[in-house]
Amino acid sequence: MNSCDIVIEPVTTKAQMKQFVELAYELNANDPVWVAPLKSEAYALLDPKKNPFFEHATVQLFVAVQDRKPVGRISASIDHLALAQPAEQGMGPGTGNWGYFEARDEQVAEILIAAAEDWLRDQGMTRVLAPISMSVWEEPGLLTSGHEKAPTILMGHHNAVYQEWIEKRGYETAKQLYTYDLPVKDGFPDLINRIVASGERNKKLKIRKVDKNHFDRDASIIMGILNDAWSDNWGFIPFTDHEIEHAGKELGKIVFEDINMIAEIEGKPVAFMMTLPNMNEVTKKMNGKLFPFNWVKLLWWLRSPKAKVMRVPLMGVVKELQNSRLASQMAFMMIEYIRRNAVADFGTERGELGWILEDNKGMVSVAQAINAQINRTYTIYQKRI
Repeated sequence: MNSCDIVIEPVTTKAQMKQFVELAYELNANDPVWVAPLKSEAYALLDPKKNPFFEHATVQLFVAVQDRKPVGRISASIDHLALAQPAEQGMGPGTGNWGYFEARDEQVAEILIAAAEDWLRDQGMTRVLAPISMSVWEEPGLLTSGHEKAPTILMGHHNAVYQEWIEKRGYETAKQLYTYDLPVKDGFPDLINRIVASGERNKKLKIRKVDKNHFDRDASIIMGILNDAWSDNWGFIPFTDHEIEHAGKELGKIVFEDINMIAEIEGKPVAFMMTLPNMNEVTKKMNGKLFPFNWVKLLWWLRSPKAKVMRVPLMGVVKELQNSRLASQMAFMMIEYIRRNAVADFGTERGELGWILEDNKGMVSVAQAINAQINRTYTIYQKRI
């Protein structure tokens, strides 16, 4: 194949947007563990009218075309909130991103990555962190270990060969993100049970369920704690008020009271743990399509979901309590309460924590204490341009 035959087209039309979205389904069709995202959600994430990320970001999508057929895609983006972050936290001035990367072969990959770099350079960027599709809160990193297992809800899955193709373009590891797998049916070690029991004797401490009747309030509480708790973390970008509102509406569809907890001290919310049933278990066979009949199946599942796996995508403790014994105690209490309810109400057998930054000592210690094991690694790369 001659590289001159490959044309990189900026996405500007509905037809090109369709090519951009549909290509992922075509290129991953033969991967037995890939889970097709619901197409309605895939389009919504890329729609500036539906995704508040676009309110503080500049984005350009590209499709690689040969003989009038799409053979690759990539997004290039600049999160202007990220530019305002301290450089030592990973983002900072001059840092742009690319993501949504799919390529039929290495030659297509090389041309696509070069196109994204050129666009970022033209926008005044001097450094790339990638892949990030597109917000760091959506799908950060490339899957570099754990390809043999199907991804859980809201997690990315990538062709294993992409790692070599990206690294050959001069990209080096900036940070690794881990997910941890653990069995939950039989409970945790005795030490954890003693810590939980001790916390239950603390009359100032209360662990409560998220209240769906007041979900807007609780979603705002959770996001407020998150913005505080994660503010010093590598790669942190604060949620805007509109993003908090949007997340509340979207997550409300898949948040269940018994498996989402808020910790309070003397009535003040200070920590939370969010848990989602692995909806991929029911959507895997849908190939991204809700119509004509899959929406009924999904609606029925959402009424009383069963999930062998639960994912804990987010948890946080306010900064003033981090690195304290109380922070660990609250974490173990929420994990245990959620474990009990997940097993009893959802038929859950395993949990997945993550992602977790490789150097987040507090969360790594919590995962190790409950005998969780790393099951996937996602790598965020960097390169000077």
